[in-house]
Amino acid sequence: MTQGFRSFVIFAGMRTGSNLLEATLNAVKRVTCFGEAFNPYMMGWPGKDEMLGITRAAREADPLSLLAKLTDKPGHLPGFRYFHDHDPRVLEPTIQDRGCAKIILTRNPLDSYVSTRLAWETNQWKLNESETPIPARITYDGDEFRRTLSEAEEFRRHVVSRLQATGQTAFHLGFDDLRDGDVITGLLHWLGRTDLARVEPARDQVPQNPQELAQKVANFDAMQADLRDMDPFLLHRLPVFEPRRGPAVPSFLGAGAGRGLLFMPVKGGPEQAIRDWLDRLGPVADGFTQSTLRQWKRARSGHRSFTVLRHPLLRAWEAFDHLLARGNPEQREVLRRLHRVALPPDDALAALTGDARIAVFADFLGFLRRNLNGQTSLPTHPTWASQTEVLSGFARFATPDTNGIIH
Repeated sequence: MTQGFRSFVIFAGMRTGSNLLEATLNAVKRVTCFGEAFNPYMMGWPGKDEMLGITRAAREADPLSLLAKLTDKPGHLPGFRYFHDHDPRVLEPTIQDRGCAKIILTRNPLDSYVSTRLAWETNQWKLNESETPIPARITYDGDEFRRTLSEAEEFRRHVVSRLQATGQTAFHLGFDDLRDGDVITGLLHWLGRTDLARVEPARDQVPQNPQELAQKVANFDAMQADLRDMDPFLLHRLPVFEPRRGPAVPSFLGAGAGRGLLFMPVKGGPEQAIRDWLDRLGPVADGFTQSTLRQWKRARSGHRSFTVLRHPLLRAWEAFDHLLARGNPEQREVLRRLHRVALPPDDALAALTGDARIAVFADFLGFLRRNLNGQTSLPTHPTWASQTEVLSGFARFATPDTNGIIH
């Protein structure tokens, strides 16, 4: 197999055509798709409670044992379908496995939503040419559609981001590609099956609801009106050019015996005051690595973690004060020369008070806006990095249970 793939995963969602893709792959010798192997409500397919000698109870206790058994088939190409609500313990090991080919299958989200609702209404999830579709219409629910759209998009973004971060590429398929023999043949060749001259899509399934949406949605006019208020092109999204931050684990503070408290500090906040408070609870541990922090957390079952946020203007003032009193002289010189911040010479900084200090602070806020938008050559300093991005950095390891706000 030219790509070196030993297995594959299909990242998809309900009613995206994954059943048809599975049927197509299963028609190829030495290729097997084991359905929704990690669906918490079944094992691969409806009505099954066992797969490859592993029961649902055993899978629940250790899903990675099934993953290992499923993907270890020398001379064979096994795989499975994975949706956003499948066992989350399997996702990262699957992404990290470079021998597992990633296939991303998508469909127009409104078509998927309507098709899913119709399937629930009729309990008809697949249709072959000898069966008759059950006629039905659905009632569009805007809140429900937005929720499913958000879940699907968040899942897709996460998968793509993790593949980018690990230097991998996926084979992308759209719903309409599934009946294109050229595309399907290209997929099998990409998977390493270059011995196949041509692969035709499976013919044992037919479209269930080929009519236009107006015939499938009872409140079609209301749906159109609701969709007008959506922003599919994200015209109102604020772009983020600020560099991503890491989890900053070495800055965390652990304190207290028993369950324990973990403080995840945001620079520019009341770090010293919180540390003084933690000191009164017991010995404070710091200088964590991710490994030692995991050990600390395991030893304190039921621990709580928290951070403290400040009003952005107060935090910017703290960053400005840090720049004047403890900042890098070269950094201040760059602000003077290139960024139109009217800082007096370093030997006159102590005399910068009152209205003059406020005027220079206004210049600094202008620089700060440009810096967070990626418009300056200076790196974003931790004391003025946005709290949103700092929290996103925490989330790459763990999220705080509680946020405090200091006004």
